[in-house]
Amino acid sequence: MISLYRPGTGLSHRASAGAKLALLALIALMLSIVPAVVAAEAPVLAAVVGVSLLFPLAGLGLAALGAAWWRLRWLVLILGTALVVFVSVPAAIVNTGRLVVLLLLAELFTRTTSMSALMSVIGRLLRPFRRLGVDPDAVALVLSLTLTMVPVVGGFVRAIREAQDARGVRLGLRSALPLLVRTMRHADAVGESLAARGLAP
Repeated sequence: MISLYRPGTGLSHRASAGAKLALLALIALMLSIVPAVVAAEAPVLAAVVGVSLLFPLAGLGLAALGAAWWRLRWLVLILGTALVVFVSVPAAIVNTGRLVVLLLLAELFTRTTSMSALMSVIGRLLRPFRRLGVDPDAVALVLSLTLTMVPVVGGFVRAIREAQDARGVRLGLRSALPLLVRTMRHADAVGESLAARGLAP
């Protein structure tokens, strides 16, 4: 997700990574205590609309907002339908809505926060644990690399699917083999790059 970062000068880009991360945690906490009742539907829907409006306000544009919603389409459809069938309509709106809010906020955070800023925040948060033998910089690097692997592997999956579509074949579970090979090659390349920079253990 961090590869989604786009430089900009909007309010969200100018805000510190620590403040944005704290706000994200606070909103997640507030949403987690919202009860799945009829009275909670309006505030959750308002939150969904509000977070959606933050995308153009942050200078990301409607295209980025549309792409974010498109990636959530199956989550909204499957989770919402299951909750309507097995629980209730209010529960479906509230639970699906707050999950959408958190995912949109997380994407907004990653689109407006650079990797270096995120690593700096993680390092500061882990600094008190240095006395326990924790290396904040090393942990921040590992977490950052883990986050960057998510879109990389997603790109590998898309490339494999496009190659299969071009050949008119579907390998099913056998697609995992080329995905594994590409992922391992990428991991080796990252390891060699870190070693060349003296960052490998």
